[in-house]
Amino acid sequence: MAEMRYNVPDNQWPDHPERATLEGKNKQLGFWVFLGGETVLFASLFATYLALENSVPSDDHLLTYDLFQLELAFVMTMFLLTSSLTSVYAVYHMRNNNFAKMQIWLIVTVLLGAGFLALEIYEFSHFVELGHTFRSSAFASAFYFLLGTHGFHVAVGLVWITLLILRNARRGLSVYTAAKVNTAALYWHFIDVVWVFIFSIVYLLGVI
Repeated sequence: MAEMRYNVPDNQWPDHPERATLEGKNKQLGFWVFLGGETVLFASLFATYLALENSVPSDDHLLTYDLFQLELAFVMTMFLLTSSLTSVYAVYHMRNNNFAKMQIWLIVTVLLGAGFLALEIYEFSHFVELGHTFRSSAFASAFYFLLGTHGFHVAVGLVWITLLILRNARRGLSVYTAAKVNTAALYWHFIDVVWVFIFSIVYLLGVI
């Protein structure tokens, strides 16, 4: 089957595909400032978690090595890292003016992100069953606040990309919509990078 390619006039689609992401320069700058603020937020949450990691009410209280299933965390990591790769494919096809493939890879990104979020919810419910609730210790509060904040960002990203998919289906591909896809992909990469730190600091170091 022949590829679906959208012929966009030269005055709407620049000669260099990268320039398609420059629509709304102020918005792009504002988004980088936003990511800077988010970086500070997560840095604070990581610092709090590390400070409270061993703050439990008694010696027999559940700690990280009693709770964490590294295999499940690894599967979650693969889901999210793969979704980052599929978002790269979406941007690649966007820059090559292949609307159909861009939409497909965005859908795959959403499915993988939803799979990650479902596994995280399952993990939280399992921890609660073991008695590891938000109020059980300072360690538990720091843990849930860090991972819950990241999970909230994942949910926001899923809603954002889903809305882009639905709106793009009506509007097609243009410099205007391309800039929005690029920004959403950048946000998604940020979420993935934060998870890499969570997996390394919370899970890997937690079971050592």
